[in-house]
Amino acid sequence: MLTVLGFAMIATFLVLIMTKKMSPIAALVLIPALFCVAVGQGAQLGDYVLEGVGNLAPTAAMLMFAIVYFGVMIDVGLFDPIVRGILRFCKADPLRIVIGTAVLAAIVSLDGDGSTTFMITVSAMYPLYKRLKMSLVVLTGIAATANGVMNTLPWGGPTARAATALKLDAADIFVPMIPALGAGLVFVLVLAYVLGRRERKRLGYLTLDEALEPEPGTVLVKTGGGGEHAAATTGSGAGDKGAGAGSGAEDGSPREGEVPLQEGGFQGLDPNRATLRPKLYWFNAGLTLALLTAMIMELLPIPVLFLLGAALALTVNFPSMADQKARIAAHADNVLNVAGMVFAAAVFTGVLTGTGMVEHMADWLVGAIPEGMGPHMAIVTGVLSLPLTYFMSNDGFYFGVLPVLAEAGAAHGVSPLEIARASLVGQPLHMSSPLVPAVYVLVGMAKVEFGDHTRFTVKWAALTSLVVLGAGILFGII
Repeated sequence: MLTVLGFAMIATFLVLIMTKKMSPIAALVLIPALFCVAVGQGAQLGDYVLEGVGNLAPTAAMLMFAIVYFGVMIDVGLFDPIVRGILRFCKADPLRIVIGTAVLAAIVSLDGDGSTTFMITVSAMYPLYKRLKMSLVVLTGIAATANGVMNTLPWGGPTARAATALKLDAADIFVPMIPALGAGLVFVLVLAYVLGRRERKRLGYLTLDEALEPEPGTVLVKTGGGGEHAAATTGSGAGDKGAGAGSGAEDGSPREGEVPLQEGGFQGLDPNRATLRPKLYWFNAGLTLALLTAMIMELLPIPVLFLLGAALALTVNFPSMADQKARIAAHADNVLNVAGMVFAAAVFTGVLTGTGMVEHMADWLVGAIPEGMGPHMAIVTGVLSLPLTYFMSNDGFYFGVLPVLAEAGAAHGVSPLEIARASLVGQPLHMSSPLVPAVYVLVGMAKVEFGDHTRFTVKWAALTSLVVLGAGILFGII
């Protein structure tokens, strides 16, 4: 009964948010509350929610102060050189822009933190997507999938969890998986190329340096086919409709005498914004490098590191109390949105775990494996990692389900190392799970509806995971 209700709860949640019948926050809270009552455990709802909130509170704190920290770094111009470099490569070609998104997300993912990756990637690429009227779900989908592949780094979380759960060395799990993960990353770049060509075909080869302004609020856009059309300077949200571009120089900065475009108050490419602190550039770069190093070396808990970093960044860059309040207020919308999502997700995970739904669902899936598949448990684990890491937290999968799968594999002579490697396969899909707090940073900063992101991304992320699995089998790793 709990198994059926667990799957029903997840299906109801996904249908409601993908059809936009409910907002993600409302669905994350009300649907599990309703199902908790349905299983006859309504009296324990408060305990389940508080336990879930307690488990996710450090994550919420980390995200809150990380958003403030990186928001301040964006304000003061730390990432402007990255933006200019990406723009020089991308010019105004949608194909190059999508590929640049994949490359940037993969590089920044080396720090092992999804929230950091999404904040930097969206901050750099969002103005381009908006100015060229490109589909913002392409931005979120490519960034999430690239980060999902890179999330398997030993310091990213899943590999360390698998090693801890099965008492193995993380290097023994990760290093042999590099060729398969490399194949996954190549597939993401191929996917970026395909989606980029689709965007180029829809929009044309846009050239910002040749754009003209016929009247306030519109620009003439010359396309690769020689035609031109007028389009508004502000784009539509996450949909695939509409085309256009903003005016400006080829590197995305305003020409002399122009007023830079402002998208939702974000002036990521304005070289004259009042918040720039060029004299403190190397201090801010050093502080960020030190913060990321301390995070990788686990010198302090990540929430504490970002709390200290945010306080120090505000104090040094904006000594005035009024300026500090202004910077915090500027990023309050993102902070509130993400923190609200995390605490709402705590209700969902708290009910799933507290009622025993997760345990029953996992037991049912493991028990449904045919006896003849025993010698192929590594492949079975790889396939199961897709739905299980999407509908469960990494902790639930790696500490609750993986040991059971490893034990079943051992009974048929399958090495725990193979099981552990196969368990990493589902991470590209996992990074778009509604139970991953970082994904709310991604969709929030990109101003994309979570349902739109899910509809667009899940199929591509699942395909990426299957490519990693196929490569692992082909190379004899799994």
